[in-house]
Amino acid sequence: MHNTQSSWNNYINSCIESYLRFEVSIKSRFSGDINNYSDSYIYNFICTENISGIESGCSNTTLKTRHNDNDFNIIKKYKNFHINKKYRHLWVQCENCFGLNYKKFLRSKMNICEQCGYHLQINSSDRIELLIDFGTWHPMDEDMISMDPIHFGEPYRKRIDSYQRKTGLTEAVQTGIGQLNGIPVAIGVMDFQFMGGSMGSVVGEKITRLIEYATDKSLPAVIVCASGGARMQEGSLSLMQMAKISSALHNYQSNKKLFYVSILTSPTTGGVTASFGMLGDIIIAEPNTYIAFAGKRVIEQTLNKAVPDGSQSSEYLFQKGLFDQIVPRNLLKGVLAELFQLHGFFPLNKNKKMKS
Repeated sequence: MHNTQSSWNNYINSCIESYLRFEVSIKSRFSGDINNYSDSYIYNFICTENISGIESGCSNTTLKTRHNDNDFNIIKKYKNFHINKKYRHLWVQCENCFGLNYKKFLRSKMNICEQCGYHLQINSSDRIELLIDFGTWHPMDEDMISMDPIHFGEPYRKRIDSYQRKTGLTEAVQTGIGQLNGIPVAIGVMDFQFMGGSMGSVVGEKITRLIEYATDKSLPAVIVCASGGARMQEGSLSLMQMAKISSALHNYQSNKKLFYVSILTSPTTGGVTASFGMLGDIIIAEPNTYIAFAGKRVIEQTLNKAVPDGSQSSEYLFQKGLFDQIVPRNLLKGVLAELFQLHGFFPLNKNKKMKS
């Protein structure tokens, strides 16, 4: 099986390389340059480097094509480049190793970099598809939108409209009911692509309603956190959501003795970290997640002290006991199913599924 999978990957990579060489040859003909194209020429064709990057570090950048197994790898040692606009629909650049991932394959790999295993950001809809069984997702409160409660002004309303068009969402969190390996669960998934996942009145209300519904129906609850914190355009009303959600969770956990799992994804900061992000009965983080209350720059400017590199990463914080587990994205669904069953939540049998 390993050899078959390896052969398939080599075949796919070979096809991608052939496509790129074909594109390069077309460009060469029109430009009058029909010399043999080198690996660096293909790299420059895909990527655009800024002038300072070319002057300072061009020698540190190589693209290697290993002709033995046709493995197409890009090795990056500096950050001063970006993918040519013409090829952004084909490639996604890793934030960690700066390698290129073929976009059509990246989603099937759960947005995990094929080069280094780094967990790239994933939107809320893909996250729901990853965790919830097909055909069992039932969203809640989709029609709730922010109405600019403190009259911040036209810029805020325009920004909300812009993100709604860009993401297809009404707010920075999706909430609903679904089944995870057959187990009914109430789940909320924050989306960092919508105003940085900031928590305003609507986000707080949707999460509170989700927890109250889970309390009434005795369902396990999961909240996937990805947020820059409270939304400044809603002032103190956004800060009040911390207390409101925490109060609902207190009733859910302490009074009803139900089970809540908090999943921290990158980044989880500010008011989300200071409230429901850290209130889970079990707290799980993805690898290489940025978790903090205040950002590194804010801390350094306020305290006039240097913050050590990596001190706000999930690996470092796990060693300090801040949460329970670091779970890779591809294993998360199975781990959650085991935790639910350990706490007395089991898959529906076929008769119950048919009745529902």
